[in-house]
Amino acid sequence: MVKKVKKSSRSRNLKRKGIKRKEKRKLVGKITHYFSRIKVAVIKLSAPLAKGDTIKIVGGDAEFTQPVKSMEVNHQKIEKAKTKSEVGLKVKKKVKEGYKVYKI
Repeated sequence: MVKKVKKSSRSRNLKRKGIKRKEKRKLVGKITHYFSRIKVAVIKLSAPLAKGDTIKIVGGDAEFTQPVKSMEVNHQKIEKAKTKSEVGLKVKKKVKEGYKVYKI
């Protein structure tokens, strides 16, 4: 005799509402500075980051996702950034120091 395993009601409710399960994400770095006039955040990286990656910025009441379109180090555009480097990244919303950056 084989028992049927019921799906949890939480899983069904999330599916009905169109909400996805928690996406897989990896901590990439922290915001160390924000330039409000030009909307650029300085990120201290704890993992490599490349142009074309999708990042999620989380902190305070802000939480948004955006693709990495361009990065700069010392006013020079770069395609990839290594661990422990600081990069400038254009962001679409206001951020503050200490916000965390995840790669999706």
